[in-house]
Amino acid sequence: MAEGFDWYEQHRSGLGDEFLNEVQTRLRMIEENPLRHAVVYSNTRQSLVRRFPYKVLYLFEGDRVEVLGVVQAKRQPQFWQKRV
Repeated sequence: MAEGFDWYEQHRSGLGDEFLNEVQTRLRMIEENPLRHAVVYSNTRQSLVRRFPYKVLYLFEGDRVEVLGVVQAKRQPQFWQKRV
């Protein structure tokens, strides 16, 4: 998230904050209903960040949500699959 924030902020002042707000919106949605998003790999679910090419990857087991990361949507899946 920090890299994304820095990149967007360098391109337009305030855009980094908009990026973080969109990520926070996704995190709240996941917290409210973790089953909302489909499993994409080995119990890992993803939520696409609106307006930005990022996704929030997370696990949901029992009553616990574990965020694995916020990654660029275009990044090769092997990058984040190692975290699972």
